[in-house]
Amino acid sequence: MNRGKVFLICGKICSGKSYYAEKLLREKNAVILSVDEVSFALFDGELGEKHDDMTERIKKYLYKKSIDILKTGTNVILEWGFWKKAWRKAAIEFYKSHGFEYEFHYVDISDSDWEKNICERNKKVQDSKTNEYYLDEGLKQKLEVLFEKPDKSEIDVWHWNKR
Repeated sequence: MNRGKVFLICGKICSGKSYYAEKLLREKNAVILSVDEVSFALFDGELGEKHDDMTERIKKYLYKKSIDILKTGTNVILEWGFWKKAWRKAAIEFYKSHGFEYEFHYVDISDSDWEKNICERNKKVQDSKTNEYYLDEGLKQKLEVLFEKPDKSEIDVWHWNKR
């Protein structure tokens, strides 16, 4: 039986995860499952205080759907960030328990390039060229606190995003 492989993309917001996932999509003949894509399609980014709860519900659904896709022999890319070590560990346990191969890819970026990416994204949001989140200083600081940089032992492929 042909079984797909899951590629889990870890990295900070605005680090280039989506661009990297698109590159992998072509290389690995895969399907990208993105929490942000579902959230924006269904709720237009207007979840407010329900954001965290809805994100968890979307993740549960996409985990289930990923198994259906993997069983067909198609590779899956989860472009979710996996900011917390506990989230990375849970993903590994989930796919191991279902007997699927996985690879963790980390998209790393320098602080100066990260700031440039944030400015570019915010400009696109202001110009209505994207429906992604505007990353103001308060949100940026909140998300920086949440992010736990992985160590080398957690990651299979360390991708350095250079501009």
